[in-house]
Amino acid sequence: MPDVNTPYPTGAPCWVDLMAQDQQAALDFYRDLFGWQGAPGPAEFGGYAVCKLHDRPVAGIGRAMAPEGMPDPPTVWTLYLATGDAVATQGRIIAAGGNPFAPATDVGNLGRMLVATDPQGAVFGVWQRGEFSGAGVVNEPGALTWNELHTTNVEAAAAFYGEVFGIETTPMEGLDSYWELRVDGLTVGGVTLLADEPPGTPAHWLTYFAVDDVDSTVDALVRRDGNVLVPPLDMYAGRTTVVTDPQGAPFAMIRPTGS
Repeated sequence: MPDVNTPYPTGAPCWVDLMAQDQQAALDFYRDLFGWQGAPGPAEFGGYAVCKLHDRPVAGIGRAMAPEGMPDPPTVWTLYLATGDAVATQGRIIAAGGNPFAPATDVGNLGRMLVATDPQGAVFGVWQRGEFSGAGVVNEPGALTWNELHTTNVEAAAAFYGEVFGIETTPMEGLDSYWELRVDGLTVGGVTLLADEPPGTPAHWLTYFAVDDVDSTVDALVRRDGNVLVPPLDMYAGRTTVVTDPQGAPFAMIRPTGS
């Protein structure tokens, strides 16, 4: 099992969470789809649930809440990048043209977080570990395995994430119009252009979860009222699909080549 037992380096994806209109429905859906175990947490943390796979933290599910008088926010997955100092990272985000719309704040003794947009508008989170480091299991069925930035300007995005986190962006060998993100020499994600997506699609990060069988998992998702955006297809990295859960949150699933 690919357990994570060492701290995530700065710039590495370390956690994903879902803010859902109906938290319990989301917990039930992902339990049935991926085998996650989770329940609403303490009120002091807004009932945020840390879901586990094989008794290791795998992802968070919380309640989406809008300020009074504002429309309900969409149900979305958010990627978090690791940092050793959230306040300093927030300063670099601002200096590089990003917008920390949920500024750095302590989450009890667990750590410190913020949520921001990059200059092209893609939303991402930042996590500074305290007692909680992030995902304790990755790269196995039901767990986070890849993160992909869809952007309008690869050069500008590369400059931003390089300046803020020290992430290196380089063309991926063997693929046209696809770039890899590297932290400390290790590939941690990819970058692609929005050109082939429906007009008006905003810049965004797309979360990939690994599965044993893409087609049967899609069938299970559809039976639970999820929707398919991109039907299963074979690609360079494996068999993949892009879907939404019943509340509309997009994510991708992949059975990596060789697995």
